Amino acid sequence: MSQPRDGPRLLFEHSSTFMTDISAVEFRNVSYRLLDGRDILHDLNIDVRRGEILVLLGRSGSGKTTALKLVNRLLEASGGNLLIEGRDSREWDIIQLRRHIGYAIQDVGLFPHYTVARNIALVPSIEKWPAARSDSRVQELLQLVGLKEDIGPRYPHQLSGGQRQRVGVARALAADPPILLMDEPFGALDPLTRSDLQREFLSLQKQLGKTVLFVTHDLHEALLLGSRIALLEDGRLVSIGSPKEFLQSQNALVQKYVQAFGAADQVRGGM
Repeated sequence: MSQPRDGPRLLFEHSSTFMTDISAVEFRNVSYRLLDGRDILHDLNIDVRRGEILVLLGRSGSGKTTALKLVNRLLEASGGNLLIEGRDSREWDIIQLRRHIGYAIQDVGLFPHYTVARNIALVPSIEKWPAARSDSRVQELLQLVGLKEDIGPRYPHQLSGGQRQRVGVARALAADPPILLMDEPFGALDPLTRSDLQREFLSLQKQLGKTVLFVTHDLHEALLLGSRIALLEDGRLVSIGSPKEFLQSQNALVQKYVQAFGAADQVRGGM
C-alpha cells in the first residue's frame, strides 16, 4: 500500500538500541470481563520485548488502559496468563511487582500536599532508602527530566502542566524500575509542550533502555515513539508491527485509521 500523500508521516523509524528478543511482558490469551459479564479484552496475545517502546493504540473503549492495568495488577485478568519477566504475574508479591514497574498517567496523580521532591521520593521512602541516597536520586531525576534543582521544594499547584508531567515521569523512574507503564502521559498538554516532551522522552529512553508500554489514541504519537505499534479494537488485537509496517499494512481497519488521521492533517493544514 502506498502511503497517503497527506496522511501521517513516519518522521523517523524509531528503533530502540536496547530492544532484545527476550520477553519482558507476555499476554497469553488474556481476557478481562466485568462483573456484569461484559468482555473488555478477548484472548489478547502480545509479547513485549525487553528494552522496547510498545505502543498500545486504539480509540476510547478499545481496552488499552485495561491491558496496561493488568500488568501491575491494578486489575486481575479473568482468563489466560500474563507473564512478567518469565513469571506469572499472580506469582509475584503484588507490592514487589508494583515497585518493579513504574507508572505514569495523563493527570499525573501527584500528591498536592507533598513537595515535588517528596513526590519523586515516594517509592524510595517506602523502600526505606537512606535520606542522602534519596535526596541524591531526586536531584539526579530532576536533571534527567529537564527540571532545575530549585523546583524540588515547590508544590504541584505551583508548576505548569509540562513541569508536572515531567515530575510524574521522574516519580515513575525513582526506584529505577525496568518496566514503565505510560497511560496517555502527554495527552492533556498543549501541542508544543506535548511535542517537546515526546522528543525528550525518546532521548531519555535512549539513555535508560526501559521496557515501556505506552497507551495513546494518537497515531502521530505512536509513529514517533513506538518501536512497535499494537492496534486494539473492541478488546482484540488487530495488528502489531513497526511504525513502517503499520503504515504499509493491508488490514482494512489499519488503513481506515491511517486515512482518518490523514484527513485530520488535511483539515489542520487548511486552517
